[in-house]
Amino acid sequence: MTQFNANQNPAQTPAHERTHAADQANSHEHSLVTNLTVNAAVQSLLSRLKADGDFEDSQIKLDAESLEHWGKDWTKHFAPAPSAIVFPRTTEQVQALVKLANEFNIVLTPSGGRTGLSAGAVASNGEIVVSLDKMNKIGKFYPADRMVEIEAGVITEQLQQFAEDKGLYYPVDFASAGSSQIGGNIGTNAGGIKVIRYGLTRQWVMGLTVVTGKGDILHLNRGMIKNATGYDLRHLFIGSEGTLGLVTHAQIKLERLPQDLTVMVMGMDEFDHVMNVLAAFQAQIDLTAFEFFDEVAVDKLMAAGHVQEPFEARTKYYALLEFEAPYEPIMDKAMAIFEACMENGWVVDGVMSQSIAQATELWKLREYISETISVFTPYKNDVSVLISYVPDFINDIEAVVSENYPDFEICWFGHIGDGNLHLNILKPESLSKDEFFEKCQTVNDLIFAIVQQYGGSVSAEHGVGMTKKPYLNYTRSDTEIAYMRELKKVFDPNGIMNRGKIFDV
Repeated sequence: MTQFNANQNPAQTPAHERTHAADQANSHEHSLVTNLTVNAAVQSLLSRLKADGDFEDSQIKLDAESLEHWGKDWTKHFAPAPSAIVFPRTTEQVQALVKLANEFNIVLTPSGGRTGLSAGAVASNGEIVVSLDKMNKIGKFYPADRMVEIEAGVITEQLQQFAEDKGLYYPVDFASAGSSQIGGNIGTNAGGIKVIRYGLTRQWVMGLTVVTGKGDILHLNRGMIKNATGYDLRHLFIGSEGTLGLVTHAQIKLERLPQDLTVMVMGMDEFDHVMNVLAAFQAQIDLTAFEFFDEVAVDKLMAAGHVQEPFEARTKYYALLEFEAPYEPIMDKAMAIFEACMENGWVVDGVMSQSIAQATELWKLREYISETISVFTPYKNDVSVLISYVPDFINDIEAVVSENYPDFEICWFGHIGDGNLHLNILKPESLSKDEFFEKCQTVNDLIFAIVQQYGGSVSAEHGVGMTKKPYLNYTRSDTEIAYMRELKKVFDPNGIMNRGKIFDV
C-alpha cells in the first residue's frame, strides 16, 4: 500500500450496513390493527389458493414468528401485522394469488430480502405478504448478449458470483448485497457505491416479467437492446416499490470484469476541496467510485476499534476513490493528479492500495460506518441534489440543524460522486428514542425545504415507502403525483398492490 504519511489499516471481519429509518406518520398503536374483519376473507382466499393455484401447505405461513419475520424490513418504527405469508414458486402462482386478492379485496405486500430503509416492505395493516424467497433460480445465460435470466428472489451477491464465474461483472453493489434480492432492487431502483461509473439498477434491467395488480402477466422488452415499439412499460415497474404489480423474472445485463482496481483515501480540511478533488480526477480518469465521509464518522469508527486511523493527523473530511489501473500510465496519471491536489492545498494526506487485500481494507473506512453508528440510534435521511449544489447544500443543512438543534451531532457520508448524501443525526444521551424521533420529524420539514430549494430528492436510493410518503411533495409536484395515482389505477384498479406506500390512493 503506497502511503503519504499514513498508517496501514488492520484486517476486520466484513459487516453489513444495518440502519434504522425513522417513523414519519404511523404510531405503534395505529400499526397494530385488529384483523378480525379480514381473517375470514384471508382464510377463504388461502383455501382457494390451495385449490386453484396448487399451493402446498409449506408455501403458506401463519405462525406469529413468521408473520413478524417476513412482515417487516430494516425500518424499526412500523410494527408488522400481516395476516399471512405466501411463498409462490412460479409466475402463474403469483397470478393466481393476485386474482384472488382482487376477488377478496385483500392487500398484498411484496417481500424480497427485507433490507429496505423506507418501510416499503412492511405489512402493518393485515396484508398478505408475498415472499419471493422460493423464486430464486438463475436461468438461461446469453453469452453473446452478456445477459442472464433470473427469478426475482435471486440474492444480489448470488448474481454477482454467477457473473464472476462467467468472467463478467454485475456492478450494482451495496452493503446489503448478501441478503437483498434483485426483485427488491428493481422495486427501489437500487444504487449503491458504483453508480458514478455504472449507474442504477435501471441501467442493467433489459427485460421484466411482471404480474400487474389486475392479475395480467406482461413480458416487458424481452431483453432487447433496441426496441422502438411504443411505451417501454418496463421502466414504470422499476422504482415502483411493488405498487403496480409484482416482478417475477428479470433479464439482467452483465459487464466485463474491472481490471486492477485501485483505491485511494484522501483527507481534506474543507468540503470545497473534496469537490475540487472529484473534479480533478474525473477530468482525466474514469472513476468506479467516489465516496465521502466526515470526521464524525471516523471518530465513531476509531472509538469502536473497527479500523485504524487512515492518517497520522485527523482531517475534517475524507474521500475514497476507486479506479481501474491495468496499465502503468494510468497509475502515473493518478499520482500526478494527487500531487497536483496536494500542491493546490486541497489534500492534507493520502494513502493508495497496492493489492486487492489493501483495497479491501481501505473500503472498510466507508463500509463500516453505518454499522458503527447504529448504536447511536441514527435518524437517517437519504437525499440527493445536483453535484454542483452539494457544497452549498451541506452548508445550509448544517446551519439549520445547528441553529435549531445544537445538541444534535451530524454524521455525513455518501456517494458524493453522484450527488447522493446520507445525513445521519445521532441521538443525544439526554433524549429518549421517542423524544429524539419526534424532534427529528420537525427537522425533516426544515431539511426537505432545503432539498426542495435546490430541486433535489428526499429519497435518492432508498425509496419512498411509508417513511418518506409525507414528504413526497417536496420532490414531486401535485400534478406529478396525480399522474402517478392515475397510472396506479391503470395497473392496479382495486388498489391491492402495496397499498399505503409512496402515496395514499
